[in-house]
Amino acid sequence: MVTIKSPEEIRLMKQAGRIAAKILHQVIKISKPGLSTKDLDEYAEHLFPKYKAIAAFKGYNGFPATICCSVNEELIHGIPSPKRIINSGDLISLDLGVKYNGYYADTAFSFYIGRPPKDIKHILATGKNALMAAIKVAREGITLGDLGYTIQKLVEDNGLCVVRKYVGHGIGSALHEDPEVPNFGKPFEGIVLKEGMTLAIEPMVTFKTPDVSVGTDGWTVSSKDKLPCVHFEHTVLIKKKSCDILTQ
Repeated sequence: MVTIKSPEEIRLMKQAGRIAAKILHQVIKISKPGLSTKDLDEYAEHLFPKYKAIAAFKGYNGFPATICCSVNEELIHGIPSPKRIINSGDLISLDLGVKYNGYYADTAFSFYIGRPPKDIKHILATGKNALMAAIKVAREGITLGDLGYTIQKLVEDNGLCVVRKYVGHGIGSALHEDPEVPNFGKPFEGIVLKEGMTLAIEPMVTFKTPDVSVGTDGWTVSSKDKLPCVHFEHTVLIKKKSCDILTQ
């Protein structure tokens, strides 16, 4: 069931979104060669109490860490490890969720350690632009198909692939709510967006195939072609003529 948020629920989600954005920004800022992905996770973990917030991912369906940290061909749900050392030339995707006073926000960002080569610069720009293109069209009256089509067309026009196995989602008093928010689709199909809906829009982009596989840890999702991939995500509030980014 798709929920329409009340003004009070929106207020709390805006607070959760601001906290998520601040924590994500601070973790990106300290990321450098020589640190482990576990170091990033521990740094993030110590920030949550500062904002009187809860790490939404820790323990969620048994997930063992505070953040997801995926490296290079890993797309999503990477488990931070003291053995995974960050090197110059790594492509990092960070994903984190915040629970604040009973309401959630979810955000993700991919970035390169060092000066990115042309192909990495291209996939990073495409993923980011796909997310912003979707946000630009998101408003009351469009369909989920319109939203997905916007992402898919931009990505495919840039010669890249949209992952289909994993999608965005509704969000609010639960981390994952209805509806599913695919990064592909056909115009005018799917449910119609309404003012007060809150969605996590999250394009996931690969180079040569949309296919992915889950690792032996049961969590880490990687590109099937073993090439680097990117993941960008914002939590947004649908309004009559636009949408607000809650995790800006």
